[in-house]
Amino acid sequence: MTDLGAAGPGLILIAVLVFLSAGFIKGLVGFGLPTIGLGLMTVFVGVEKAMVLILWPAFLTNLWQSLSGGYLRVLLPRLWPFLVSAVVMLAAGTFILTQLPEGAADLLLGILMVSYAVPMLAGLVLHIPENRVVPVGVVVGLVNGVLSGLTGSYTVPGVMYLQALGLTRDELIQAMGLLFLLSTTALGISLGGFGLMGGQEAVASAGLVVPALSGVWFGQRTRKKVSEAGFRRLVLAAILALGLYLIPLGLWRLL
Repeated sequence: MTDLGAAGPGLILIAVLVFLSAGFIKGLVGFGLPTIGLGLMTVFVGVEKAMVLILWPAFLTNLWQSLSGGYLRVLLPRLWPFLVSAVVMLAAGTFILTQLPEGAADLLLGILMVSYAVPMLAGLVLHIPENRVVPVGVVVGLVNGVLSGLTGSYTVPGVMYLQALGLTRDELIQAMGLLFLLSTTALGISLGGFGLMGGQEAVASAGLVVPALSGVWFGQRTRKKVSEAGFRRLVLAAILALGLYLIPLGLWRLL
């Protein structure tokens, strides 16, 4: 696979366009940058280098998202067991990544996304009672951590859990930002611990922050024009689209 640190202008332009587009989707629905960035860049640089490339754009866009909204005092007391569980298990997922055939994790993630989004778009409503928020959150967090380490995507099943809590649009966006920020930090530490953090890719990752943040800014401006109900449908449609994208991508990597 090509080394982006020594890439020509063609590959650099592709990377800029990928992260600009991924940033726009993240600004619009609150997630998608790692999945889109990782999925597309893997074609050019391989999955392990692509996971390093997403780190700085993901970290800084998630920092921005997690601090925007003004709901930290409401969200943290309610979500901390879920967030801690997700971080704790991420290293296990990264270890499994080093043992699995390339593409298996993407295929699994895609199937889970489609299996969730289709019935939800058809009208199914999930709700977690308040007395079950903590135990369900711990279990979901553990699974989310493993899948995050495996795939570099922090969406499944964490976003599903957050949606089932009945959060408002702005609360959901900030809650996803908290999950993604902590997961990105843990992923960076985990990749370094398993010797997967290449120096050239880390520098290139920092260079992709500007297009990613620019995309997020445009996406946020567009999101303000969408209603609460429209936003929820948009989130589900994005999950479905990402799942339909990951399934053939995973199959292609396995073959």
